[in-house]
Amino acid sequence: MAFNTDKNSYTIIFAIAMVVVVGSLLAFTASSLKDKIDANKRTEKQQNILFAMGVTDAEDPNEFVPAEKAQELFDKYVGDEQYIVINGDAQKTKEAFDVEVKKENDKVKQDPNYQRKLPLFIGKKDGEEYYVVPMRGNGLWDAIWGYVSLDRDFKTVKGAFFDHKAETPGLGANIKEAYFREDFIGESILDASGNYKGITVKKGNGDPKNERKDDNAVDALAGATITGDGVTAMVKKGIKMYQPYFQTLKK
Repeated sequence: MAFNTDKNSYTIIFAIAMVVVVGSLLAFTASSLKDKIDANKRTEKQQNILFAMGVTDAEDPNEFVPAEKAQELFDKYVGDEQYIVINGDAQKTKEAFDVEVKKENDKVKQDPNYQRKLPLFIGKKDGEEYYVVPMRGNGLWDAIWGYVSLDRDFKTVKGAFFDHKAETPGLGANIKEAYFREDFIGESILDASGNYKGITVKKGNGDPKNERKDDNAVDALAGATITGDGVTAMVKKGIKMYQPYFQTLKK
């Protein structure tokens, strides 16, 4: 039986068949690779947390620990020191690792009364404690995110890692670069009176080498004002949500 390929109905039926076939293949591929994708996401998250603690590749401090060593090193430096913080109270739980900041943000948008879960990772390296706070915000074009580690006094930044989804190469995308994130190290998040202030990515900061660590500011990236503002808002809001819990640990 021959088909009349000139008919519109043939074109429509062919298009529908192709959508069904391609969709089925994509669904099958996604399903078959799900475990591997989830494992890669877990490894990347461990690498990010370790990076914020200064645990990096042995040969290049600007690179992550090797993927095959991520789990081992995470267990060594972070282990079970994972918490979920709600309204200033903390619960020690392994589930903290699986809490996704983006999903928590979405739940709050949908229901303002939702009790947000705040994952916190407490690591120990060279006899010092690191309190790693994950955060997420908005850049110029899309999402940005990061991990910032604080000292035991919850005053000074000890390490940071930032990344983005679609910022402009050579401009906003430079939040990933070492020279930007390293400016945060040693910076105070409290003002002179000991009140929480956060850190501002400031244009015309007058401190290009970031020698002042008590001004609550780092030098902005050239040509990336909106992305820098996004990092400012993300860091200030991200850490501020943990302040009630940090205050209980200071008592």
